Amino acid sequence: MSVGDTALGTMMLGSSGNTDHEESVRMIHTALDAGINFVDTADVYSNGESEEIVGKALKARRDEVVLATKFGLSVPERPDENDCGGSPRYIARAVEASLARLGTDYIDLYQMHRPDPHTDLNETLAALSDLVASGKVRAIGCSTFPPELIVDAHWIVETRQHRHFRTEQPRYSIISRTIEADVLPLAQRYAMGVLTYGPLASGWMSGRADPTKGHRASGRGARAFDLSLPGYQAKAKTLEQLTKLSADAGMPITHLACAFVRAHPAVTSVIIGPRTPQQLDDLIAGGDVVLDEDILDKIDEIVAPGSELNAADHYVATPVANEDKRLRRR
Repeated sequence: MSVGDTALGTMMLGSSGNTDHEESVRMIHTALDAGINFVDTADVYSNGESEEIVGKALKARRDEVVLATKFGLSVPERPDENDCGGSPRYIARAVEASLARLGTDYIDLYQMHRPDPHTDLNETLAALSDLVASGKVRAIGCSTFPPELIVDAHWIVETRQHRHFRTEQPRYSIISRTIEADVLPLAQRYAMGVLTYGPLASGWMSGRADPTKGHRASGRGARAFDLSLPGYQAKAKTLEQLTKLSADAGMPITHLACAFVRAHPAVTSVIIGPRTPQQLDDLIAGGDVVLDEDILDKIDEIVAPGSELNAADHYVATPVANEDKRLRRR
């Protein structure tokens, strides 16, 4: 089954966002009725609650969708250091737990949520290949992998005859364009599908007058908009220009944001992650927007291709970047 260029992400369904299960189920049905046929979730979203909601919503509509989930991240509710990562032992447990929560006997796309520096990637790929051979998983993918690991995975598969990562799921938006320089060209070279997340840049391009209100009024959500920090000041200044550009183009900034990501030839599908039915309706309404070359050129003038406005947003780093990991320290 081929997938459309818009996919439904369910990170915000459950305790981390929309706690109303019935409304969340209706949102998934609304997306399917609108023609979206790719649904993405993860075992850590709301500590498994998102997978349960997705399973309930797809109970009678499983054959209509490509169902994707992810494994590998740890959560506070599962503090065991062995209850995450890419080890074969963990993967065997994680896939069974996801299958049970999703209420299905197979997963169309099983993705490694983040790299695991503590496990040989060859072991991880071997375990995932076994899942494909068993029929529990149809295809495998990775998420937020740096370019060197994508290359490493490709080399391992070619030499060890494992299954390829068929997809990469990177963060990508107008104000976070680093993957244009390396990940996207690699994906094209290796014929990988690209399923981008975060087109609204964690709420920066949501169109809300004050994104720090409501569910972002405190905690991590509020810290993501701390305008006392230079990087966030740069994002706010850029957002003013992008807001004017979208207004001049006669569209909401949310539509501009998603259409920009869809416009890249390497992108297969843009994962939207609405929390409310209203947000979903808006994003669906912008699903057919196509930006002309003039608007794309103006975006490039505002945010340079391949750039990152706030260095702190680029949170994928090699382990040695952590001072505790530096080999020179004894």
